[in-house]
Amino acid sequence: MRAAIIGAGSLGTIIGALITRAGKQIDLIDTYREHVEALNSNGATITGAVGLNVPVVALTPDEIAGHYDLVFLLTKQTDNRAMLSKLLAHLHADSIVCTLQNGIPEHAVAEIVGAERTVGGAVGFGATWIKPGVSSLTSSYDVIKKFAFEIGEIDGAIRPRLTQVQSYLECVGATDIRTDLMGLRFSKLLMNTTFSGMSAALGCTFGDVLNNSKAMTCLAFVADECIKVAHAHGVHLVEMQGEDFEAFQLDSASDIPSKMPLYHKIWGKHAALKASMLQDLEKGRETEIRYINGLVSDMGRERGVATPFNDKIVELVLEAQTRREAGKFEDLVRFDELLSIHSGEPSCLPGLRPTASAHNNPIRQITGK
Repeated sequence: MRAAIIGAGSLGTIIGALITRAGKQIDLIDTYREHVEALNSNGATITGAVGLNVPVVALTPDEIAGHYDLVFLLTKQTDNRAMLSKLLAHLHADSIVCTLQNGIPEHAVAEIVGAERTVGGAVGFGATWIKPGVSSLTSSYDVIKKFAFEIGEIDGAIRPRLTQVQSYLECVGATDIRTDLMGLRFSKLLMNTTFSGMSAALGCTFGDVLNNSKAMTCLAFVADECIKVAHAHGVHLVEMQGEDFEAFQLDSASDIPSKMPLYHKIWGKHAALKASMLQDLEKGRETEIRYINGLVSDMGRERGVATPFNDKIVELVLEAQTRREAGKFEDLVRFDELLSIHSGEPSCLPGLRPTASAHNNPIRQITGK
């Protein structure tokens, strides 16, 4: 097979390097020319939990030639339409496009490349981009070996092409094929809205959030909103990394202390991680906040579920994005009013009518409602 990674950033560099090291052909494609040149000249360097240097083949999009049988999509969702429109000329009828992006991108990807060529998956580890040609694996190596990827089809079917995708991703770490991709996506969305969202909003690492009781209280409400929104759309979260993510749902604020051990058990292994959205803010780039916490907010409005804590994260990140700088941990005080009035009761507001998404969200196709 001829394969490629589109979006060879922090995760893409590590994934491409490990697939290449296993002896499979894969091109690393990225728009950042200096990064591409460094990869070709010096190889892909992985620091952090492992130390490796692997010679790789890297390209800019204008250097793509021929057709690919398998493409892993790791670009920001903000770049999807432009990048996938260019990629179409390099796909054939049986090509596979596997999106490993954050959020729930499968339907939007399928609208461009076709549902018959689209599969999806969640990444279970984190990475930080250091400099051109260098990425740091910020999750433990034990995590990547046990919980690297979970993949599946939009409709939950098991098709032979999933084993083709699996054969590549298993070069990186354990890769499970799932029949419940949408439930998996919502579990991953909870992971992103909570620690990635708070990391981006407060300009800090996951560990900084874990070690602050006020930040963790806010985070618990963020998770609860995500779960209630999923339920309102007919989707239940599934286990990730061997844990039941439905367990993060709150009946009231008094439940929050009992949830803390599970948060530390799962995310303590990722304490050094800094959200990719925060890395974008530090570089003065647009973030994916509208496709992560903003997605929960949009979907909440569609079903009359209040999402004030996700809304606040979106507000803080968009403000930082406008300033072209990272947020500050002191901005945690911006949650004080919410914390003072939030009772922890169920978030559904019976008098709030569903509204259309502000960001052209395709998630309503999941349930057909």
